[in-house]
Amino acid sequence: MKKATLLFGTFITLLFVSCSGPEGPPGFNGQDGFDGLDGLDGLDAPLSQVLDIEGDFTAENEYQIFVDFAEVAPSLEVFETDVVLVYLLWDQTEDSNGEAVDIWRLMPQTRLLDQGLLQYNYDHTFLDVNLFLEANFDLGTLAAGDTDAQVFRIAILPAEMATGSRMDKSNIANVMQSLGVEEKDVSRIKVN
Repeated sequence: MKKATLLFGTFITLLFVSCSGPEGPPGFNGQDGFDGLDGLDGLDAPLSQVLDIEGDFTAENEYQIFVDFAEVAPSLEVFETDVVLVYLLWDQTEDSNGEAVDIWRLMPQTRLLDQGLLQYNYDHTFLDVNLFLEANFDLGTLAAGDTDAQVFRIAILPAEMATGSRMDKSNIANVMQSLGVEEKDVSRIKVN
């Protein structure tokens, strides 16, 4: 059996080695095909978008701020597979030059108040975002600082960017850097 395998291997090797030699003559040219139609240019707008929303939580709006993408940013296109992240402007500090620096926190965020637990939360579709307050106490007892002129940053990431990377989504600066968005590019929209 060993001889047969060795003989077969030698034969295959000789067959492949004997296939080398001078190159044959070139073939004839075929006919050219038809030119296709030019396609449409790609989008100039980035695939991702970041915007700030400012609004008040009141009893009249049931402590909810509803953001319809078509109303607040008509040029914004959000797909069902996109990832929508919402950050709450938590506080501000100063840098070494005395300039204000925003402190953002990824939602949901919970605060421990004298009345109990207050949570800033959201849900979304590819059409809208609903920002809302949840608490284990009467929301009517909240101070104006917890409800009025609240600012939220909404970042919309293409699915392949959000799921295929190791981006720290809890850090808005990292998210914006990954998206190629600068602070000056973010527009603030007042709703309610």
